[in-house]
Amino acid sequence: MFPHQLTDRRAFDIAQALVDGFDRHYRLFRATSAAAKGRFEKADWHGQQRAQAERIAFYDQRVNEAVQRLRGELAVDEVGMDTWQQAKLHYIGLLVDHRQPELAETFFNSVTAKLLHRSYFHNDFIFVRPAVSTEYIEDDAPGSLPTYRAYYPTRETLHETWKRIVSNFQLERAFEDLDRDVDHVVQAMLSELGGFRPRANFQIQVLSSLFYRNKGAYLVGKVINGFHETPLALPILHKAADGAPDGADGRLVIDAALFGEDDLLMIFSYARAYFMVDMEVPSATVQFLRSMMPRKPRHELYNALGLQKHGKNLFYRDFMAHQRHSSDKFRIAPGIKGMVMMVFDLPSFPYVFKVIKDYYPPQKDTTRELIQSKYLLVKQHDRVGRMADTLEFSNVAFPLARFEDELVAELRKFCPSVLEISDRDGDGQTELILKHVYIERRMIPLNIYLQEAGPEQLAHAVVEYGNAIKDLVAANIFPGDMLWKNFGVTRHGKVVFYDYDEIEYLTDCNFRRVPPPRHEEDEMSGEVWYAVNKGDVFPETFGPFLLGNPQVREIFMAHHADLLDAAFWQGCKERILAGHVHDVFPYEAGKRFSSRATA
Repeated sequence: MFPHQLTDRRAFDIAQALVDGFDRHYRLFRATSAAAKGRFEKADWHGQQRAQAERIAFYDQRVNEAVQRLRGELAVDEVGMDTWQQAKLHYIGLLVDHRQPELAETFFNSVTAKLLHRSYFHNDFIFVRPAVSTEYIEDDAPGSLPTYRAYYPTRETLHETWKRIVSNFQLERAFEDLDRDVDHVVQAMLSELGGFRPRANFQIQVLSSLFYRNKGAYLVGKVINGFHETPLALPILHKAADGAPDGADGRLVIDAALFGEDDLLMIFSYARAYFMVDMEVPSATVQFLRSMMPRKPRHELYNALGLQKHGKNLFYRDFMAHQRHSSDKFRIAPGIKGMVMMVFDLPSFPYVFKVIKDYYPPQKDTTRELIQSKYLLVKQHDRVGRMADTLEFSNVAFPLARFEDELVAELRKFCPSVLEISDRDGDGQTELILKHVYIERRMIPLNIYLQEAGPEQLAHAVVEYGNAIKDLVAANIFPGDMLWKNFGVTRHGKVVFYDYDEIEYLTDCNFRRVPPPRHEEDEMSGEVWYAVNKGDVFPETFGPFLLGNPQVREIFMAHHADLLDAAFWQGCKERILAGHVHDVFPYEAGKRFSSRATA
């Protein structure tokens, strides 16, 4: 062969190896997602949680396998940049009829980022911009399911149509009373639509896979009538037989009928665990979801489907575009400065950037590795709507000119080991590079919110704060540092926890009452007179740190006094140790059919 033919063959082999690596990844990803149906039917909640955590690690495992193959079989460390450019072109050709081309492009980026110097991270060598369109991709293989099904009920067939919609998912476990549940759904739908006045195009469109998360399965779709589209979701749960634990031996019920974008946004919140969904064409599923939630960024929808690596890729593209079309400067984030994290933001961009400091005050007995393990725990755990998801990045370059001087000085002082300032390619554009950074949605810090809140807002926020802690407890999480500053308020008024460096599993903590003082000197002393062992927590001591404001104290004690009682925490711990998995609903209790029946 001529040299150019050898180069071209090597480039094609690299491209084919990368496609093979991605296809293996998505095959395994889809298999474990599809298996969620069986785990749901068996009420295998612990298995569902394990699968959700394990699936997150699949991507990095496949990337590392691809890197090893390219270095071993194809000796890519020896090839020139012309070969890499050709490999990308061949890769694009191999994706022409692919059903997940956008995910495959991200996989290419992930592998090449481990093999090339960051100076090559531009569109000649990686997919800075997408190269293959995802429009109108559909799985047309014989026997395959379409992305969604459409149903066309009449006034007379509305009940039967809904019954057929639910039955088409072929859940093996029987419903307790499907006719009753469908009646509830029809009544809720007619109430939402203001009666049954169908236009010529009246139809119900439903995604072909249920969305599985924790103890629930969600039917997701929309009602189309004339020019109006109404998003909907039906949560399907197990109703435990009398005396049976956690749905074992029970039957299925449709728990609620949720309508409108706001309800769907709560279900698909970035503060919740990722769904398990069986998808052949993820882009088509995302397109359907975006038609129901146009305010939801595409990257958050990919994240919600468990495709968080592509979500990261989309987020970064959006971030780069925002920088090109804005001129404000990065600044130290408002609020109380953290002891272990340096936090900054760009005022015009709704996210914060968090960098682990190189050293911490004496009261913080921790390490960089331990802090990173806490963030990974949150990534893999059920976040129950109360812990913000984070995007983790390495070697992120920012224009130095966009940073306020005070912020640069703080980074130099507290984070020198992860900071690099360089002249990119000698072109005179100085960059500030962070070797490791977490990025998460910006919220109003709860301590600032309480200072500015009116009476009703304050009451709501205090109640929500207690609810947030109880939801975390239900998910086997002890937040550690429960100060107001470590919680934020979302645009929907939800209180979310976002400071993870001191979280622990609830089951690793020992909740105790403060022993009575031995004598008057103990009582008058400012020192602790009792032994405190590793893992000991004394809930009654929370009050002085949290409830200095009399108005806040009154509301807190009226709704959440049990959080100051060791018995509450210990009781929750014992139930979790006994194998109980708590129900935490991503919708209001008043929307549940069971609550309406008993109201």
